Amino acid sequence: MTQNIRCAVIGASGYTGVELAALIARHPQMSLGGVYVSEASLDANKPLSQLHGRFLGLLDTPLTPLSEEAFAAIGTSHDVVFLATEHQVSTQLAPKLLAQGLVVMDLSGGFRFADADIYPQYYGFDHAEPELLKKAVYGLAEWNAESIKTANLVAVPGCYPTATLSALKPLKEAGLLDTQQYPVVNAVSGVTGAGRKASMVNSFCEVSLHPYGILGHRHQPEIGTHLGQDVIFTPHLGNFPRGIVSTVTVKLASDVTQAQVTEAYQNAYAGSKCVRLYDEMAGQSPSIKNVVGTSHCDLGWKVDETSGHAVLVAAIDNLLKGAAGQAIQCANLRFGLIDFPLEAAS
Repeated sequence: MTQNIRCAVIGASGYTGVELAALIARHPQMSLGGVYVSEASLDANKPLSQLHGRFLGLLDTPLTPLSEEAFAAIGTSHDVVFLATEHQVSTQLAPKLLAQGLVVMDLSGGFRFADADIYPQYYGFDHAEPELLKKAVYGLAEWNAESIKTANLVAVPGCYPTATLSALKPLKEAGLLDTQQYPVVNAVSGVTGAGRKASMVNSFCEVSLHPYGILGHRHQPEIGTHLGQDVIFTPHLGNFPRGIVSTVTVKLASDVTQAQVTEAYQNAYAGSKCVRLYDEMAGQSPSIKNVVGTSHCDLGWKVDETSGHAVLVAAIDNLLKGAAGQAIQCANLRFGLIDFPLEAAS
């Protein structure tokens, strides 16, 4: 346990960025170096703990404005950079960081698709690095571990896709889904999933449980692409701070039983430290209260053998397993580090 991986976080002032910084600071084989915000940020030079009071005395590191000079020096003092930046900003920064010899863990959607044609429709910009898209590895840690171990650019999945793919992929890979029927996904996220910027929708008096991005949310093609099967995905904003529950209704292939579905989950996640299974959800099912503050993904399922349908439920913390915690999982794999517990700092 002698490695000391030097880590930088760009976009450290947001909810995901500060969780990254906290996890890195506590990791016995990582050290927290630069924590950066844009030069124009009003948070530049403020201590992280001034923005996020629960880290007072734990993360008093000042936020460095990312000047050209500061950016050019990142490669001399770091091994890996975590990008908690806007999608298009990540596409601009990642190639330059890779050119400095750094490993890049990108938490935006900037490199989650090999097909550049998806970006104008779902992200609103033309991708400037189509060749680099083909080299990025999708960082769904339980499923792409071997590829992550040798990747220099890891596209950390979105929060909704992490929960939903974790529920669906065991059945897809085992051939248990009816491929002629779209899985129907209804998922609810806490308000932190919308980021730290103030808006009317996120304000205390306005927040209400409601669907958004209907049939047009950018996570719909992300789920479909990495599942290998189209889905119908409807996200909802909930009136709570953090956590996601994704409920998925699927049509199973002919004559699939509860026992077969259970076996598929057990085989897929045998030995996983982050995934916990709730067979049949008898008496207890995945819930936000059991995952908030952790990098666990709790999965439950129940099969109606008469109709051939199943209901799958996944619960995660959107800021940890859905973002910062999974990014650290990927870094652990990439650098051969220990499976450090990925709970939030108090």
